[in-house]
Amino acid sequence: MANSRVIIVRKKDISSPKGIPDLNCLVRMFKRGFSLLNGPGDYKKNLQILFKADDQIGIKINTLGGKNLSTRPEVPQALTSLLIKSGIPSKNIITWDRTNRELTTAGYRLNMNKKSIKIFGTDSRGLGYEQDLTSHLNIGSRFSSIQSRIVTASISLAIVKDHGLAGVTAGMKNYFGAIHNPNKYHDSNCNPYIAELFSTDSIWKKHRISILDALLIQYHRGPAYHSQWAAEYGALIFSLDPVAADFASWQIIEELRFAKGLPSLKEEGREPLYLKTAEKMKLGKASPADINIIREEI
Repeated sequence: MANSRVIIVRKKDISSPKGIPDLNCLVRMFKRGFSLLNGPGDYKKNLQILFKADDQIGIKINTLGGKNLSTRPEVPQALTSLLIKSGIPSKNIITWDRTNRELTTAGYRLNMNKKSIKIFGTDSRGLGYEQDLTSHLNIGSRFSSIQSRIVTASISLAIVKDHGLAGVTAGMKNYFGAIHNPNKYHDSNCNPYIAELFSTDSIWKKHRISILDALLIQYHRGPAYHSQWAAEYGALIFSLDPVAADFASWQIIEELRFAKGLPSLKEEGREPLYLKTAEKMKLGKASPADINIIREEI
């Protein structure tokens, strides 16, 4: 079986002193990342392999960390511009998260106009969580109706952070924001819950790609923002393998921790064990020998 591919595209000094990334540079980074997903090729063709013109594409972002530590608004903006150029109607694209309050606090402008790109939270009028519980392995949750009923193809556009329990929060744990009771799944380093939630039909059958906002990485004391342990990394991470994407994020966090003289996550008892669980469940690869990481700078 072929190795999983992870693309890491970096750009030095992409963000202003106020932390605002350059939109044109982001577009170039997205183009390069998409062009390398299936080997060198045209980014439009690779997007057209992933998405059909009639897909309802849900871009699940993470705005839990507030203004300083959320998916930057410019990141999905750059992504949606390329989706539209690849043939996806703007009205078929939704950028979303848990609540409208968290979205606006992180700098997003809400929009529920059915004829354009939509940005809204699960708590918007007429949405909310499903009445019926989804029961799957150790999971018992009500899904956001955005993920369960509206979206047909899902992108996890999360940020890369250290997590006090799971070790790492990235593309897979981002879907904790798609259920009504994520607090229920934080025992035992969030293992096996991250993997088991990801394997539910509402996520596994719809997830197309993990794209991780690694412009700023919280490498210690996450998931909350602490400036003394946050590093400007200037990268976007792409993978069709959700487990491999999270594995690559873990390795970057360990590199940053080592450079600052911090113990490894394993030494702190926070190794992201959910990755091995996910690998055993055949959700993706979590072994270095099975993952090809391609690094590029633009």
